[in-house]
Amino acid sequence: MGIIWLLIKASWVSVAMAILAGIISGGCSAKLIALINAAIQQNAPQSLIAPFAGLTILVLISSSFSQFLLIDLAQDSVYQLRLSLSRRILAAPLRQLERLGPNQLLAVLTEDVQAISNTVFILPFLCIDIAIIGGCLIYLGWLSGWVFLAVVTFLVMAIVLVQTLISYAHRYLKRVRQEMDLLLKHFRAITDGIKELKLHSSRRHHFLENDLTTSAATACHYQKTALKIAAVASGGGQLLFFVLVGLLIFVVPRVVTEAWAILPAYILTLTYLLGPIQSLVEQLPNLANADVSIKKVDEMGLTLSRDAELETVTRQNAIATWQTLQLQQVVHTYQSEDAAHRFTVGPINLTLQAGELVFIVGGNGSGKSTLAKLITGLYMPESGELCLDGTPITDTNREWYRQHFSTIFSDFYLFERLVRPMDGAFEQQTQTYLKTLELDKKVAVKDGQLSTTALSQGQRKRLALLSAYLEDRPIYLFDEWAADQDPVFREIFYTQLLAELKQRGKTLLVISHDDRYFHLADRIIKLDYGHIESDAPPA
Repeated sequence: MGIIWLLIKASWVSVAMAILAGIISGGCSAKLIALINAAIQQNAPQSLIAPFAGLTILVLISSSFSQFLLIDLAQDSVYQLRLSLSRRILAAPLRQLERLGPNQLLAVLTEDVQAISNTVFILPFLCIDIAIIGGCLIYLGWLSGWVFLAVVTFLVMAIVLVQTLISYAHRYLKRVRQEMDLLLKHFRAITDGIKELKLHSSRRHHFLENDLTTSAATACHYQKTALKIAAVASGGGQLLFFVLVGLLIFVVPRVVTEAWAILPAYILTLTYLLGPIQSLVEQLPNLANADVSIKKVDEMGLTLSRDAELETVTRQNAIATWQTLQLQQVVHTYQSEDAAHRFTVGPINLTLQAGELVFIVGGNGSGKSTLAKLITGLYMPESGELCLDGTPITDTNREWYRQHFSTIFSDFYLFERLVRPMDGAFEQQTQTYLKTLELDKKVAVKDGQLSTTALSQGQRKRLALLSAYLEDRPIYLFDEWAADQDPVFREIFYTQLLAELKQRGKTLLVISHDDRYFHLADRIIKLDYGHIESDAPPA
């Protein structure tokens, strides 16, 4: 199964040692059963006390050792799985992540990884159960070959029957997992669109009845069907046990006459085996669910790795004294199944000079944000070239190139931790910026972390500006930054904050609709349907 391969890939040596310890535990458990049977037949002689105590301690030590190994290995595997998947997401191209959407990514990171983690938790105990079952079966074979053959034949038939039921449950679990992507999308609609849903009763009713209820009901139906089939498999396993005991009592002795002598030992051993077998059968749905999740994680990992960027960390410093940034015949197309509705930005020919204040303007959907992502290296153009001081930006140096930019996009995310190291100058600088942004009475910075981010959208954008200030990179890009600011602070942003950054030699790219401030720009680049309509100083 997938979860076994997950552990073997993590450390086959630990798996081998755990299996060996489990075999010892299972063998000792079988020996204990044999010893108990002998004690019953011999009226419990005192000579069996020491072997009984020794075997009991050995079972405890070997089973604990096996569990400790598997617990460490399993939890480390889940830990590495989370980190590996997170790294692959961070290394994937932005456009690919946008196509996948947050619903699929979050479903894998939460639902699938959690399902694997839950199954990994019970795996050590299942391994001990399997070892006990194996040891007891060996003991049964030692008691009587013919009776053992009959028992094994029956068990194989029972396992095939149970496994057939489990396979049907597995199919429904796969459908549940597919439905969870859509259900998670609806959950996000509740949290992200709560205001709109509260203000529009018809939309809320339609969303609840046609979208959320449909997906939840479908997932619930598949889940109930899978669990019911698993319950039938579990109940059938218990029934088959009693059928087996009945065969041993009423049928086998008539065929194999010497079976009467070993029948008590067989019944005792099988009764002891009922617990481990029942536990194993009950956990089969969880194993099947984990197998589905592992396949989902693997598929997501392969998808993300297909176009993964070469580097996610760079220690090469940005060029503070760069001169020109050029876009030469750069084209980016938003792919769609309908060719008539594909939106293309470009070809773009553009040269930016260091120290400029450039406004990027245009109507909604004209391609302003896409151009910003192309300039910052977040999007890789399908054709054309991006050059910094004549150096083409390729896969090998794109990560280094991105370090030249501090950005605040319209859909920005505000991190609580600031990335600059803590020192006296940093603390003083941070406090100065907080006062400038009129946030010093609401937010404090301690050990490089913001005391709160639970503020209005405009205030959160000011905190994002604080982070951008502290990054102190050569190029700043603001995407509709002033849209959520009051008129007073909007004036401060355009007339004071941008001027201060420009005096420090920074290059400023500002996406804006505030035409009353366009006269402050050195250049205005106007976009229309993905093309540069004009590029000139303000009139």
